[in-house]
Amino acid sequence: MKPALSLALRASAAIVVVAGLGLAAWWGWEAVAAQPVTQVRFQGEVGRVNAADLERLAAGLRGRPANSVPLGELRDAVRAMAWVREATVRRHYPGTLEVTLDVHEPLARWDAERLVSVDGEVFAAEFDEPMPRFVGPEGAAPVMVARWARLQDAAAPLGSPVAELRLNARGAWQVRLASGLSIDLGRSDIEARLARFAHAWPRVADSAARATHVDLRYPNGFAVRGAVPEKSPPARPRRA
Repeated sequence: MKPALSLALRASAAIVVVAGLGLAAWWGWEAVAAQPVTQVRFQGEVGRVNAADLERLAAGLRGRPANSVPLGELRDAVRAMAWVREATVRRHYPGTLEVTLDVHEPLARWDAERLVSVDGEVFAAEFDEPMPRFVGPEGAAPVMVARWARLQDAAAPLGSPVAELRLNARGAWQVRLASGLSIDLGRSDIEARLARFAHAWPRVADSAARATHVDLRYPNGFAVRGAVPEKSPPARPRRA
């Protein structure tokens, strides 16, 4: 046999062997990937998510071929659950699906059914614990969350926490304390205005014990309603 022909035959045989090995590996991988799902493992911040909802989802996945589960659709199904902010899904062959949850951390109520998270996201979930309320235009939650901590700090000397934060369509702010006192802050310098009022409060607290409303939208003072008898109303400072 000529050397060139012999070399060609050996090369062809090698190609056949490699192709056979590749085909065997492919079939082996397909066999592994087609194994049924035996375990759905949830991890991360699962405490707030309804355990029964997670179990129903897992039950619908068990027994299906692992490679038949669309990971994107599974992620979307988990993200649609109450409290879930984000989810990542991974396959661990032969039969495990791993779902990692990231949940919302609530900061305030938005309306009868929705909450505001510390990230400024509005989401629907049931929550029975007491918490402040935000009232504002749709889309305003991130701005309100950004202001929240500073307003809480400014109001701290008043001795009553902020129970409600309002932002109207014109950009004007109002807070209501747990004591029931409503405070108009205006549209600018709101933390500074509230801090100045809180600093002055000890000097007027006795006479303003029955106050229901304070208007801080003045450059040279503030107006108080419901604080003193009607026969001696306080002088109203000039409004800016």
